[in-house]
Amino acid sequence: MVLTRSSQPRKQRKALREAPLHARWRFLNAKLAEDLAREYDVKRLPVRVGDTVVIMRGDWKGHEGKVVEVDLRRGRIAIEGVTINKADGTPVFYMVHPSKVMIKKLGEVDDVRRKIIERRKVKEKEAQEAGG
Repeated sequence: MVLTRSSQPRKQRKALREAPLHARWRFLNAKLAEDLAREYDVKRLPVRVGDTVVIMRGDWKGHEGKVVEVDLRRGRIAIEGVTINKADGTPVFYMVHPSKVMIKKLGEVDDVRRKIIERRKVKEKEAQEAGG
């Protein structure tokens, strides 16, 4: 989904900031591990609570854990074990951008997720055929 046709950064940022909640799931795509990608014939899927992910970038690189929270408004996910301490000592989740993680194991694959996978399979095959 193209948010805006403009290449101006301010308009791109505004479109991201003001995107409706039903469209924000598109911002939560994360790469699938190679074995999952082969199994489902899909490269990326939206991250959900219950998925097991490994962090690929940043200070927490290499950490693996389950997704415990998905924040649509901020476009970030919370992973168990990835916490920082506030000034008063209470731990809070360090929110990670989904593009910086890789899904190692899918949580529950219900009917909705199965439809997403089937729809993306078709689109990726069409793109491969068009590309060569």
